[in-house]
Amino acid sequence: MSQPVKLAVVTGTRAEYGLLRPVIQNLMACPEAELSVLVTGAHLAPEYGNTVAEIEADGVPVAARIPILAPGESGPLATAGAVERTIHGFVRWFAENRPACVLVLGDRYEIFAVAQAAAFAGVPVAHISGGDVTLGAADDWYRHCITKIAHLHFPSCDESARRVIQMGEQPATVFNVGGLGDENIRTMTLLGLDELSQSIGFDLTRPYGLVTFHPETAGGADPAAQSDALLAAMDAVSAATGLHWLVTKANADAGGLIINEELDRWAAAHPDTVAVRTSLGVVRYLSAMKGAAVVLGNSSSGVVETPTFGVPTVNVGDRQKGRPICENVIGCPADESAIEAALHKALSPAFRTTARKARSPYNGGNTSEKIVEILLREVRRPGFGAPKTFYEGELPK
Repeated sequence: MSQPVKLAVVTGTRAEYGLLRPVIQNLMACPEAELSVLVTGAHLAPEYGNTVAEIEADGVPVAARIPILAPGESGPLATAGAVERTIHGFVRWFAENRPACVLVLGDRYEIFAVAQAAAFAGVPVAHISGGDVTLGAADDWYRHCITKIAHLHFPSCDESARRVIQMGEQPATVFNVGGLGDENIRTMTLLGLDELSQSIGFDLTRPYGLVTFHPETAGGADPAAQSDALLAAMDAVSAATGLHWLVTKANADAGGLIINEELDRWAAAHPDTVAVRTSLGVVRYLSAMKGAAVVLGNSSSGVVETPTFGVPTVNVGDRQKGRPICENVIGCPADESAIEAALHKALSPAFRTTARKARSPYNGGNTSEKIVEILLREVRRPGFGAPKTFYEGELPK
């Protein structure tokens, strides 16, 4: 039997780990893989919930913790500083440990920096969820840069796979495997509302909305003004309908701490109708999504994962602009009156009927198993990781 392949998987946020979780579990169970899970970013920051504990609670050994966030930093300089620390820390780890490939997911700045570090160290990159478009976030260009570094691509739908090839990637390296979020929803054992309420410490047997709102990092939007508009609209809808709110805090993007401070003040003023949590973890988050009367905000989960449940969703602003939008999603500007109107529409019986008909474009079957199988096969191919050539042939129809 051949030696196990040394592979690294990197995770920096709660949402990303929730998607990578089945891939990591399959790699851990595979005798052909020698896996190192590298943890960084918001996972290691108290202000974002120290969510590395969720990884360890799943029984996942953490091979390295590489902290990159500096307390007190904010804005573009904080992002640049985190990128600098990421490159420095990960180049050292890759140089010392020499994995055959590093697997990354998505489009955040720390993952962009990890991909750069791997390239500097001569370690090939495999990339999940390339080819997506999110015009309201700097993640859009981070993602495309990662695509050009990566040797192996796992886009989540046909449209994204085509874009990866349009960027000059060889079709033989592009595998449309479907979405990991969709797989989680179809395969994970979720909690009922009574159990979820007890776990969170907030009564979710009453109608509630699930909310996640991140900064728009492209276009110059003001996170404080946008969150003010969001919270005012939520107050108005609660007054009219009695709806309660379960809110997960913003991520570590520039402006996220501003939003989170606003959320804490708002929750303190509404203790009976609002629960704000730093992180729910993937099981509780998807359980809450399943039971929600409406999902609100600008998280990718609102447009990528809610169609599988058929839950009414209001997508606010431009952060997710460019992604496929299904029938269950209403888009609106980050304006109080527009958000309020969209929420009332989403809560209507007629729209709930429409939302149930949504069909996700991300259903790829056993996505995590496909990724592991293809990754192990391709990494063993002679010449894997050699300099890439630009594809200039026909595009898939």
